[in-house]
Amino acid sequence: MIDLVVNFDTLHQLYRAYMPFIQPVGLFIATSESHYLGQELNISYQLPGSTNKHEFQGVVVWINPLGASGGRPAGIGIKVLSDALTHKQHIETLLSAELASGDLTCTM
Repeated sequence: MIDLVVNFDTLHQLYRAYMPFIQPVGLFIATSESHYLGQELNISYQLPGSTNKHEFQGVVVWINPLGASGGRPAGIGIKVLSDALTHKQHIETLLSAELASGDLTCTM
């Protein structure tokens, strides 16, 4: 059963959601639903320019509450638990030119 579905329409959205400081890989998901640290979730996501859906099991490791500082959106950071290196490779291949950017992300 899928708990959350995320569509990243642009590379900028994906860049803002990518959490490279979570090992092996993490994604931020904007949501106003209530979640808690340590909660396990099943996530489905679609990358920009793709029609393929990717799924993984993950755990909540970050929470941005409503009204977070810096105008950051409410949501959760998910550490990818299942097939993490494959997800990391898909994401970093798309973001290869963006990873050195100084643009703000949803988390830091």
